[in-house]
Amino acid sequence: MISGAVSSIVAAVFLDAVLGDPPAVPHPVRLIGALISFIEARIYRESGRFRGAILTISVVALVAAAVWGSLSALSFSPLLSGVFEVYLLYAALAWRSLKDESLPVAACLWRGDVNGGRQALSRIVGRDTNELDEADMVRAAVETVGENSIDGIFSVLFYMTLGLLAGQPALFAWIFKAVSTMDSMIGYRSDRYRDFGWFAARCDDALNFIPARLGTVLLLIGGAVCGLVVDMKVIAGVLGDRLKHPSPNSAHGESAMAWLLGISLGGESRYGGVTVRKPVIGRGARTPVPEDIIASHRIVDGGAAAYMLVLVAVNALLSLR
Repeated sequence: MISGAVSSIVAAVFLDAVLGDPPAVPHPVRLIGALISFIEARIYRESGRFRGAILTISVVALVAAAVWGSLSALSFSPLLSGVFEVYLLYAALAWRSLKDESLPVAACLWRGDVNGGRQALSRIVGRDTNELDEADMVRAAVETVGENSIDGIFSVLFYMTLGLLAGQPALFAWIFKAVSTMDSMIGYRSDRYRDFGWFAARCDDALNFIPARLGTVLLLIGGAVCGLVVDMKVIAGVLGDRLKHPSPNSAHGESAMAWLLGISLGGESRYGGVTVRKPVIGRGARTPVPEDIIASHRIVDGGAAAYMLVLVAVNALLSLR
């Protein structure tokens, strides 16, 4: 059972690496987003931590029921249920899309198209991009790759693996994705969501806690695979900077990227015309260049590949027993 499930995860990772995200319709994340919006419109209140918790629990329960029910309904055909499980696992991953969405920034900067780079960056970050120079655009793109590598790749792989123990990797992966999607939609400290999104944000923090730390180790391994220096200075720097964020998890991936590449991340940014000053992460030994975006992709690739090699190796050893 575990061996077959591992094969499904391997197939899903392969599909994501080759094809990227499946079409937007009927992508499960889009369906979850529509479900969140539907329930929110009916129960929202400004001071509503309890109502926000009801939304979170309801969405997780409905997503879990949909995944488990669909796989159970197809259980009469091992082929159909296996194919559908691979699709669910594949759709949960954002490995290829993370690179595809940030690559245009580097491509525009290589061509000297600064305005094109700003437009490409505006599609993947929430900060104002109109006045960013090349170095700032690279920083923003690398920050996005570092942070999203955790919840888009390593957390998903972690919960797929955890789900192996229950024979339900897709179920565990989509419970995580449901919470992650809610956090991205309502987990803000804005006037509207400060209370209503509190529970979803805390759930997301809890679910990403272990994967963020595991992902940091994997990114360091990925950096070593890419030939980057991973010495005690780098490790100490990552350990010192990984908590420089209001979220207990968000700076982990960024700190690994910053110290591996020898650049600084964070600092001052503008959101909706408002200047926000974040702690500086990294040593800032040099000015960021477009090639750093591609290097960040390779670091993620190395870390994800290391995880999959360990997963397959452990599975092979267990199969021999």
